[in-house]
Amino acid sequence: MSEPPSGAELLAKLTAIRREHPEAIAEALQGRRRRLSPLSESGTIFLIAADHPARGSLKVGDDPMAMADRGDLLRRLLIALERPSVDGLVGTPDLVEDLALLGALEDKVVFGCMNRGGLAGSAFELDDRFTAYTADQIAADQLDGGKMMVRIADEDPSTLRTLCAASEAINGLAALKKPAMVGVWASRLSGGRAVNVERPDSLIRAVQIASGLGRTSAYTWLNLPVIRGMERIFAATSLPVTLIGGDPGTAAPEVYRRWAEVTAQPQVVGLVVGRTVLYPYHGDVRRAVDEAAAVIAGRAKAA
Repeated sequence: MSEPPSGAELLAKLTAIRREHPEAIAEALQGRRRRLSPLSESGTIFLIAADHPARGSLKVGDDPMAMADRGDLLRRLLIALERPSVDGLVGTPDLVEDLALLGALEDKVVFGCMNRGGLAGSAFELDDRFTAYTADQIAADQLDGGKMMVRIADEDPSTLRTLCAASEAINGLAALKKPAMVGVWASRLSGGRAVNVERPDSLIRAVQIASGLGRTSAYTWLNLPVIRGMERIFAATSLPVTLIGGDPGTAAPEVYRRWAEVTAQPQVVGLVVGRTVLYPYHGDVRRAVDEAAAVIAGRAKAA
């Protein structure tokens, strides 16, 4: 089990390629080995999420700039993606392209993140415009699906704009027969800023709204946080569901326990986790990935 290069070495290599051979990005994406299905043979999926920085969300735990060091983030991603239990990545174009150039996406599933316009902590956070991948670019780069975030806040007109944009993105992906992974949150405004609402009734309503987006839901998956009352929330949809990790810090064991409690639900197909495993409280990325993978393995055995 070899260690990846240092962050500085990774950045030097990538910058040289980008400066001198930008065409190598398309070549790496077109030439990578791909899986036939996003789901594993056991019908599950375990993806590492690294789309936070493009939304200005760099905080992990008490460190507001934890994800700001791109070389360090890439090094952590290389360690995580090397684990055989990891099916792939959710990322914005810059990160997907870096990892493709590094050869880290061979035989991996890649979901391109589409809307990052709702910058974390901004006054326009709920106006989550589509500033990253388009459905056409996801197809052109031979990625496996698209990921977007929809937050429902009735008091903010930006919610409607995001719903309309998400609907069009779902339509575009469905036309290509690629899954659209929709991260769903119930939200409200507090002091002019977006705050997630972790009440079952609120999330159930948001799930119902998100499930109805687009001309068809045939290729729509939901990406949901794990809160109390999940049995009622799963009862609100027939769509496949992946579970969100978040930034639990030292409470990670409790988060893993909550994942394990709900993975038996028939809608659950896997996990999409980022900071939980990339920046674990104990500092060991491999251990964190393996602990999360054990939850998915339990789901596969139960099925």
